[in-house]
Amino acid sequence: MELGLVGLGKMGGNMRERIRRAGHTVVGYAHQRDVSDVHSLKELVDSLAAPRVVWLMVPAGEATQSTVDELGELLEPGDVVVDGGNSRWTDDEKHARELASKGIGFVDCGVSGGVWGLENGYALMYGGDAEHVARVQPIFDALKPEGEFGAVHAGKVGAGHFAKMVHNGIEYAMMQAFAEGWELLETVDSVTDVREVFRSWQEGTVIRSWLLDLSVRALDDDEHLEQLRGYAADSGEGRWTVEAAIDNAVPLPAITASLFARFGSRQDDSPQMKMIAALRNQFGGHAVESK
Repeated sequence: MELGLVGLGKMGGNMRERIRRAGHTVVGYAHQRDVSDVHSLKELVDSLAAPRVVWLMVPAGEATQSTVDELGELLEPGDVVVDGGNSRWTDDEKHARELASKGIGFVDCGVSGGVWGLENGYALMYGGDAEHVARVQPIFDALKPEGEFGAVHAGKVGAGHFAKMVHNGIEYAMMQAFAEGWELLETVDSVTDVREVFRSWQEGTVIRSWLLDLSVRALDDDEHLEQLRGYAADSGEGRWTVEAAIDNAVPLPAITASLFARFGSRQDDSPQMKMIAALRNQFGGHAVESK
């Protein structure tokens, strides 16, 4: 089939290549002219035969909203828009309503796989009406990993990005657990080869996983991670996961703690610990350190 793909960054560019390898036609558009197949959204839409499918891989928020708005004016009834970025599920519901008023279908798709997806395939979680999902199914089949699993029609519009959001929240907690275990192993004198301890866990243990494999790769590159600064950003989906948990009264202590740990990583001198030090000095006369 034919597909219009908007956004050709690290994910989008590799997705275009994987879809083409499966025998489909992909017309890609990005602001970077050196990687773009066309020079405007209008040219992209005009190059596709109706009914069209246009897949977005652009940043969540304003960039996605403006692209949906422009496509709403360019596409025709019967066409379908797929948002494969990391949009919030509530934005999906809004975009679906806006496009439905013009007769245009909408599917949201959470995509996981990162830079490895080109060769290994992408895990896909999508939401939307069955008729719209069916229109995109050949592309889902091209992108997913080989085998029975790796893709799911998670439910109605918003379900795909909600599922991907929860996936990322779980990822936060798993990474935090590996990080805490690694730090403890590095700290004690009795363990003399932490990297090989991690490597030994890759076979036969209940915590063997791709994240563990990537941990070993990172330690092979920099055994004690001495070249890195202890700073971790967050993409927003961890925050949305915690917010959704609050809205639904679901306890998520591990995921919440892992998100707050990232916030702590960005502080060179913790304001909270200043207050704790001051209080310990006030009530117990405990020593404090001055700058």
